[in-house]
Amino acid sequence: MTSSRHPTELVLHRDRRLLEITFADGARFELPCEYLRVYSPSSEVAGYHRKRPVLQVGKAGVNISDIVQVGHYAVKLCFDDGHTSGLYTWDYLYDLGANYARRWADYLARLEQAGQRRQT
Repeated sequence: MTSSRHPTELVLHRDRRLLEITFADGARFELPCEYLRVYSPSSEVAGYHRKRPVLQVGKAGVNISDIVQVGHYAVKLCFDDGHTSGLYTWDYLYDLGANYARRWADYLARLEQAGQRRQT
């Protein structure tokens, strides 16, 4: 049985710093590498035991250098800034895509609250 939350296609557009994901239910998302990096599920970023996320700053130019499939449930995204921890499950990637606008706005608000600016 194939879950609708299982990707049917994963395409990295390095030139645009974008990961395009199509899921079995027809949902298709274009997720910027910066977005994927600042929302890494690693404990280093999400916070140990998910208690408090660590704000990621200066990631506008980050790109994905490698994608490693982990079983039938996730991928490990390796970024060119050296960040290589965190498993992006299919459900998490789907959630990142479905909630992109809200999550991105939240990230920008957290940057502002911290007195930081997104470097483009």
